Amino acid sequence: MEASSFMSNVSFIWEIGVPFLVALSVLVFVHELGHYLVARWNGVRVEVFSIGFGTELKGWTDRAGTRWKICAIPLGGYVKMFGESETIADEVTKDQRPLTPEEVAVSFHHKSIAQRAAIVVAGPLVNYIFAIIAFAILFMAVGMPQTDTTAPLPAIIGSIAPGSAAEKAGLKVGDRVVVAGDEKITLFSDLQRIVQASPAMSLPLTLVRDGSELRLTVVPSAREISERSGGKITRGQLGVTADPGPIEYVRQAPHQAIWMGIERTYVVTVRILAYIRDVVVGTQSAEEVGGILRIAQMSGQVAELGIANYVTFLAVLSINLGLINLFPVPLLDGGHLAFYAIEAIRGRPLGARAQEYGFRLGLVLVLALFVFATWNDLVHLKFFEFIANLLT
Repeated sequence: MEASSFMSNVSFIWEIGVPFLVALSVLVFVHELGHYLVARWNGVRVEVFSIGFGTELKGWTDRAGTRWKICAIPLGGYVKMFGESETIADEVTKDQRPLTPEEVAVSFHHKSIAQRAAIVVAGPLVNYIFAIIAFAILFMAVGMPQTDTTAPLPAIIGSIAPGSAAEKAGLKVGDRVVVAGDEKITLFSDLQRIVQASPAMSLPLTLVRDGSELRLTVVPSAREISERSGGKITRGQLGVTADPGPIEYVRQAPHQAIWMGIERTYVVTVRILAYIRDVVVGTQSAEEVGGILRIAQMSGQVAELGIANYVTFLAVLSINLGLINLFPVPLLDGGHLAFYAIEAIRGRPLGARAQEYGFRLGLVLVLALFVFATWNDLVHLKFFEFIANLLT
């Protein structure tokens, strides 16, 4: 391998790996810190606070007896609390001595349902708090983009989605569309109207690029949209957004920035839930479900755009992490909360075998989602095409 090629590969790994590891470590630390702080507040002894899994690389033990450590596999983390894995059924076995009163006082299992639920929900909650603070800091330091929303937007391409019909046809950011089909246009809304009426149909465009007139033919992708009446209608989609024109950033006062951070966090949450709903009912493709590889790629790309974009990316990822952990799936925080809800209704916890089967099901679901997301990542990154090219 030539030295230049080697250095290029090292540079690529550095540009992708470092932003990804920083993002993952920050979000895992924030999530686990929520569990840790509320556990300590409720008098639970925390035995381990780990960033990563596997062999310990660096660690120390604080005065409270908690082992803080950084491990070799940086793909997650955990907080281990004293008595967390115990159940009433197996609290005392032939190989286990009874807990002393002092140990009972600091055992997670011996806390009330409300205390245990608070400890569990604290992780996702702090992920949300982190996102709100991150957005608020951006609104105070960088500002909120302001555009004239009352003025109609010209038919100028502002962005193009990867893999979209527009990208396949060769459209570029900055192109001004002047003719769509056989109709002269000046506004982006006119382009939208014509494209929506032309699903999977050849649509000739005349555009101006760098002062020169150019003709292209696009085939808008077809997308089914559910109507309020219950029926479905097919619309064309180009995969572009309009150029909003000059954008002015206005810095916000702290109280206003925090409120806007709450609003932005709410909007992102609603969009995530809407996407999941659309995937479940079949109106949206699951191709955009990404995993570790996609996050790593996006981390590097966003980091190159500047610190503001990277912080925004962290905030959105934090919301995703917090929301997913609240789903009622065993192994996730939401699964534990579901078990506590059942315990509160029944007056006693589920049996050890029922909990074991629940966690096995949760493990299968989590692993299936991981495999599916990783497969999507490999397809998106054209990994299989790369392997095929190596073999031919």
